[in-house]
Amino acid sequence: MSTLKETTQQQIQCYHCGEACPNDRISLESKHFCCEGCKLVYEVLNQTGLCEYYNLNENPGISQKLKARQDKFQFLDDEKTQLQLITFQDETQVHITFYLPQMHCSSCLYLLENLHRLNEGVVSSKVNFTRKEVDVVFLSAKTTLRKVVETLTAIGYEPYISLNDLKEKRPAIDKSMVFQLGIAGFCFGNVMLLSFPEYLGIDASETALRGIFRWINFGLAIPVFLYSALPFYTSSWKSLKHKFLNIDAPIALAIIITFIRSAYEVISGTGGGYFDSMTGIVFFMLAGRILQDKTYRQLSFERDYTSYFPIAVSVLKEEKEQPTRLPDIKPGDTLLIHHEELIPADGILTRGKAFIDYSFVTGESLPVLREVGELVYAGGKQTSGNIEILVVKEVTQSYLTRLWNKDEMKANAEEKHVSFVHLLSRWFTYILLTIAAVTAVYWQLNDPARLWPAVTAIFIIACPCALLLSNTFTNGNILRILGQNKFYLRSAQVIEDIAKATHIVFDKTGTLTSTREQDIVYEGKFLTDYQEQQVSAIAACSGHPLSRALVAYLEHGRQMEVTEFNEATGQGIEGYAGGDLIKLGTYQFVTGNKKQQPGTAVFVSIEDELYGYFLFSNHYRNEIPALINQLRGQYQLSVLSGDNETEKNTLRGLLGRNATLLFHQKPEDKLNYIKNLQLKGARVMMIGDGLNDAGALKQSDVGVAITEQTNNFTPSSDAIIEAGRLPQLTRFFRICRANRNIVVASFVMSIVYNIIGLAFAVQGNLSPLVAAILMPSSSLSILLLTFGSSSLMARKMGLLSKKSTT
Repeated sequence: MSTLKETTQQQIQCYHCGEACPNDRISLESKHFCCEGCKLVYEVLNQTGLCEYYNLNENPGISQKLKARQDKFQFLDDEKTQLQLITFQDETQVHITFYLPQMHCSSCLYLLENLHRLNEGVVSSKVNFTRKEVDVVFLSAKTTLRKVVETLTAIGYEPYISLNDLKEKRPAIDKSMVFQLGIAGFCFGNVMLLSFPEYLGIDASETALRGIFRWINFGLAIPVFLYSALPFYTSSWKSLKHKFLNIDAPIALAIIITFIRSAYEVISGTGGGYFDSMTGIVFFMLAGRILQDKTYRQLSFERDYTSYFPIAVSVLKEEKEQPTRLPDIKPGDTLLIHHEELIPADGILTRGKAFIDYSFVTGESLPVLREVGELVYAGGKQTSGNIEILVVKEVTQSYLTRLWNKDEMKANAEEKHVSFVHLLSRWFTYILLTIAAVTAVYWQLNDPARLWPAVTAIFIIACPCALLLSNTFTNGNILRILGQNKFYLRSAQVIEDIAKATHIVFDKTGTLTSTREQDIVYEGKFLTDYQEQQVSAIAACSGHPLSRALVAYLEHGRQMEVTEFNEATGQGIEGYAGGDLIKLGTYQFVTGNKKQQPGTAVFVSIEDELYGYFLFSNHYRNEIPALINQLRGQYQLSVLSGDNETEKNTLRGLLGRNATLLFHQKPEDKLNYIKNLQLKGARVMMIGDGLNDAGALKQSDVGVAITEQTNNFTPSSDAIIEAGRLPQLTRFFRICRANRNIVVASFVMSIVYNIIGLAFAVQGNLSPLVAAILMPSSSLSILLLTFGSSSLMARKMGLLSKKSTT
C-alpha cells in the first residue's frame, strides 16, 4: 500500500493508489483518495481482510483506471500486513505458510518443493499435501513476500490469504468447478441419450436422423471441451511452462485427442465419434476431484485443529502461576517462561532479559539477546532464567507442529520415503506417455479401430495418487487417533519406529515417580521467610521435576527477580535472588566436595554457606506397576536415575531380575548407555521428562516425553504423552505395530489397481468412460480402506469411540 505523498507543487496524491487526487477528492480520517473505489478498498483491507479485497476487484464501483494500475499483490509490501502473515522473521530469513486450494494431486509435490529453482531467494519449501499447505523459507535480502506469492501464482498455485488467519474458515469447494461439473453432467446425459441410434445400430434408412443427432452431440460437447475441462488445461499448461509434467497433462491430452478425433468423424461423415466418452471423462473426473476434496476435509488427519500438545504453559493471573492448556492461551495473557522452556506464542517481552535459542526455527544455535519491549517469536527457547511475555498472537498449533516435524530434527528418518515420492511423482507421467506411445504403434499396425479407445483409456486410468497416498492416509488416521488419546507423535515415521522398538529405557524422577505427590522434609539451619522466597525464586527458574515440586512446597506467590541464573544439567542450579547467591543441587555442586547423599535430596547454600537440604520421598505413579508388568514380557527394560541407590530394591521388585538399573547417571551417561545399546543392535525407546533428558531422547530411536501440567515440549522428543495416559501405553504400541499391516495392504492394493487397469487399457478392452470412473474411485477406495481398517482396530482397542468416527 502506498503512502501519502505530496509533489513539489503540493499536489495531494491518493493514499491508496498514488494517483493525483482531483479537486473534489474524498477524505477519510485525514487520508485522501482519488475516488470512492480507492476509499472502499482501503476500508476493506483494514477491516475485513484480503479475501473480500479479491471480490472487490470485480466491483463496478472501482474505476477502470484503478483496475489497470492496481497490482493485485501490492498490499503484501505493507509491513503491518506482513507481520500478520509471517510466522517467523529475523535479520536474514522469513518463514511463512500458504494455503493452496489448487493443490489436488501428489505430482504437485515436485513442482512446489522445487520453488527455489524458480525464485533464487527461496531457501526451502515443504508441502503438506493433506492440508494443501506449503511452508516457505526465503531470504529477505534476495526476495520479498510479494515476489514469492507472485511466483506461486505464476505456476498456478495462487495462495488463499486472509488476515483473520486462525478463526477464518477456509474456502469451500471452488464454485466454478461445481458449475463446470453441472454443465458437463447436463451435456453428458444428453449426449448419451442422443447416442442411442449409434448404440442400437440404426440402419441406413435412418441416416438423416442419425446425422442430426451426431451434430447435436457435437454442439453439446463444445461447452464441455471449452469450459468444463478448463481445470485440466490450466494445470497442464502451467506445469509445461516450467518444464514439468503433472498428472493432469495426460488427462488433458486424452480430452483433446478424443474431441478432435470425434469432431473429424462428424464433419467428414465417417462416424459419430466419442463425444459420450469425452463428456463422461470430464464429468466423472470433476466429480471425483470434488468428492476427494470434500472427503479430505471431513476426514481431517492433521492434528493441528483436532488436538493440542498435552502440555501446559504457566500463565500469570493475580500474581500466581496457573498451568494453562495451549488452546486456552489468548492475546493479552502474560506467560512465565522458565529456563530451557519453549516459547509457545508470539509476544512482547515484559520482564527479564531473554537469551533466545532459535535453532528450533532457523538451525542457528547462537542465542539472540532480546530486551524488554521487543518482540519474541514462538519456537524460540529461553536459555537464561525466567522471562515474562505478553501474548500478542494466539497459539498456532500448526506452526509448532511444523517446527517439530522439520527434516533437520531427524534428518535421515524419511529420506528414502521422500525421494521415492519425488521420483514417482516426476516420472510417472513420462512412463505413462511411453506406454501410450507403444500401445498406439501396436494397434495402428494390428487393429486401428482399437487405437483411440486404448490410448485414451491409458491416459485416464493410470493414477499415482492411490499409490502415493496409501501410506499418507493410513499413518494420518493413526496419528489422529493417538492425538485424541493424548499421545502426540512428531510424524508418521515415529509410528514405524515405535513398532520396531525392542528395548525401553525409563528415567526415574518425573517419569516413574510423580512430582505432584512428593513428601518433602527440610533438615538444616532455619530458613527465614525471606530466604525461602530466595530459594523459591531460584527453583522456579528450572523445569526440573524436583525444582517444580520444591516451588509448590514453599508456596510463595510471585517470585522475586533472578539474575545470572545458571543450570548445570543433572547437578544443580544457581543464581542471584535479592542480591544473594543461591545454590540448589547435589552436595558436590553446592559445596564442591563429595559426600554420600541421604536419598533424593536437594542441598541449599546462601552466599556459599551450606544451610541444609530438602529430602524428597518418591511416590511412584499408581499406574506404573500394571504398565511394567505388561511391558516385561515384550521388551528389554532399563531404568537410568541421577539419584543414589536408595530405591534400588523397590525398582528391582517392580521391573524384575532381567531389568538393568543404573544410578548416579549424568545426562552424558544416559546418552552413552543408549549408544551402546544401539551398537548391540537394539532399537531403543527412551521415556523421560522431556527437558532434562534431551540428549538421551534425541539419541534414542524413539524419544517419548512425559508431561504433567508442565511445558515439556522439546524438539529432542519424538512423542509426548500426558502422564495420565501411561496405562494405555501398551495399546498405543500395539496399534503402531498393527498399522504396518494396513500400510502394506493398501500399498499392494494401489499397485494392483494400476497394473490391472493398465493391462485392460493396453489391450483396448477398457472403455475411456469406465476408466474415468475408476481413476478417482481408486484414491477414494484407498482412503476408505485405510481409514476404516485403522478406525475399526482402534475401536476394538478402546482408543476410539463411535462418536469420534462419525
